[in-house]
Formats: sequence, structure tokens, C-alpha cells
Amino acid sequence: MTKIHVIHENSTWVEPLAAAFEAQGLLWADWHLGEGDFDLGSPPPEGVFYNRMSASSHTRGHRYSAEYTAAVLAWLARHGRRVANGSPALDLEINKARQYAALEAAGIRTPRTAVVLGKHRIAETARRSFGAGPVILKPNRGGKGLGVQLFQTVGALEAYLESDAYEASADGIHLLQQYVKAPEPYIIRAEFIGGRFLYAVRVDTSDGFELCPADACPIGDAFCPAGEAPAATRPKFEIVHGIAPSLQASYERFLAASGIDVAGIEFILDEQGTAFTYDV
Repeated sequence: MTKIHVIHENSTWVEPLAAAFEAQGLLWADWHLGEGDFDLGSPPPEGVFYNRMSASSHTRGHRYSAEYTAAVLAWLARHGRRVANGSPALDLEINKARQYAALEAAGIRTPRTAVVLGKHRIAETARRSFGAGPVILKPNRGGKGLGVQLFQTVGALEAYLESDAYEASADGIHLLQQYVKAPEPYIIRAEFIGGRFLYAVRVDTSDGFELCPADACPIGDAFCPAGEAPAATRPKFEIVHGIAPSLQASYERFLAASGIDVAGIEFILDEQGTAFTYDV
């Protein structure tokens, strides 16, 4: 029986997958890349490989795990190993600017975005690109909505940048992004397996954008790009069994072209019902 090798840096996220493998009697191996070593001159183990490396790995003390995973994936490709979510998927996972460029190239609408290197340039770029505001600030390498903040004015953004609360992006690059105002505070996350749509999750964003569909992530005082009014009775996550057929088809074409096998794609609907895709 072929062994499944799970590449990751977060053991907690692997637990449900491990339980499913074991329930089905599948052989699998845990390949935690918080650290490691390998010999480029030796062949990798036999089997298939599932890459679950996360863009938020740096928040768990694994700052360079993504870069190390890129080397591992190149080694696996050199030896012809089957990898789910290989190098092209990782490349888009850890760089939102490249993500947006790839989405736009596939004809998928994304929020207008400015890419900034240099903290001292952020406020002026926001003023030039988005006027007085509002504007969203996010790190180029993120995950789970980490660091995503809405500022109603450029003045509020400047105050944040000058405060002790400011957090630099892991790769030094920040994105300034159009605020898409939704009629209700929620986003949709569409899930794909084998590049095909499986189901979607309607996610309440009343408490902010640090979201994990595996559980309700309490985040304290967060900023929310999708709305301000909390809804006490609304479920945090709600299964949706379909999305617009044209959007589903566009996503599936994008995933096929990008070499992505397993993905969640998040989008928000504005007041006119236009979908803006902002994360893969």
C-alpha cells in the first residue's frame, strides 16, 4: 500500500486528518518541517506527499519553514514524486501579491491593491491610492486573517504605524487594499478537493477577520473589513452547498492552471452582489 506523507508545521491541524487516515486503514507518515535536513543526492521516500505548509507558520515559531518546504518540494519534484499542493501552490500560499496577480490573470476580480515595501511609504501610498480612506492594511504573508485591519481614515492608519501596536509583515511587504463594503458582515469560503468544488462555508465576520473554519477563533479587539454590527444569534460558520456556477467554474480553472489540488478560496459580496476574491 502506498504511504501518504503529510508535510506540515502544525501538529494540531493534522490531528483530524490522522484520525481519518487511520479510520480508513491508510498508511501515512508525519513530516513536520519545523526543522530538518535532507540529502539532495539521495532519493526521497516512496509514496505520495500532501503539502499542508501554512503561510502563518512564522506565528508558531517556524519563520523559515515555508522556505525549507520549498526546497523539499523541489527535491520531491526532481525525483518525480506525486505531491498534492506542490511548489506552485506553496508559491501562491506565501505571497498574496502573486496570488492576486494570478487571480486577475484568470479573470477573477480582486480588490484593488497597492503593494508597499518600506513602512515609511505606507501612509503616503494609502493617501495616493485610496484618498482619505477607508483602506485595509494586510501583510503580504499572512494566514487566518492575521494582521488584517480596516482603517476608516489615513490619519488612523498613520497613528497605528507610529504606535507600539504596529506589527511588521513577515516578508517586509504590506498590502493596502480597497474596502469592499458588504450589506451583511460575512464572507464565503469555497472548499475544493482535487481541484473541484466540494462545499462552501458562510463565515460571520462580526468579530473580525482572524478566521479559522476549523473552529471559532476568539480574537479580542479586532478590526473587521466586512461590517461592524455583531449578530448574537448568527452561527459563526454555516455550510453553504453552492456558489454561483460561473464563479465556481472560474475558480476550478484557476486551480487547474495554478497546480493547486486542495484549497479554500475566500470571497466577499459587495452591496451590488459583485464577488471580490481576496484569499486562496
